[in-house]
Amino acid sequence: MDKTTYKNKFTEEDAVGWIAIDNALENIYGYTEPKHYGPLCGIYFSVGGTDPIDGASIYDSNHQEAHKHLVSYGMSGLYYDEDKTEEEFSKWGFEFTFRLKPFKEDKGEPIWAIQVMNNLARYVFSSGKWFEENHFIPANGPIRRNTETKIVGFVFAVDPELGKIETPHGEVAFLQLVGITEDEVERLKANPTTTAVEELIKELKETNPLLITDLERK
Repeated sequence: MDKTTYKNKFTEEDAVGWIAIDNALENIYGYTEPKHYGPLCGIYFSVGGTDPIDGASIYDSNHQEAHKHLVSYGMSGLYYDEDKTEEEFSKWGFEFTFRLKPFKEDKGEPIWAIQVMNNLARYVFSSGKWFEENHFIPANGPIRRNTETKIVGFVFAVDPELGKIETPHGEVAFLQLVGITEDEVERLKANPTTTAVEELIKELKETNPLLITDLERK
């Protein structure tokens, strides 16, 4: 989209990238209203807050099996910016997603998972290094703090339903966090290549096509 078309279509009040994310989610969930949370610290990052994620939506999905589907807003360009109309990628080029099987210790929504996204986002903003498909990261402990679980790391896969979209600010990939076990983390540490991660993701998809994280998986 060229700058003239952009200026004719949007106003400075439009959250252009946010709208693009919402449209992608509408293709999956129709007009279902998610639970939506703003910055957990209460202040937007652009005005001094500590949470880079401006918002996160949590959908109740019954696709494959009942699970929570979380989607971040903040790693891509969300707001009106006519100077970003011909970029290849929107800001960092991705948003986080996470699919979580209901867990008995979560009394309400899994807000802790949004904090995980914020922690990863802080790393990106502070280091200038971004995540891509087939990356992996050890969590150096349970991904849900103070929890007895074998899930102690993540691999990154393109969300099987949301995929990648083209927005007026460039491409956005929906990068899904997929929880992996201690043994799987050690396997990838022994062979830290994108090919090894890709192979693990392929194996997980054989029985779990949507790559839903189950904190009780052994």
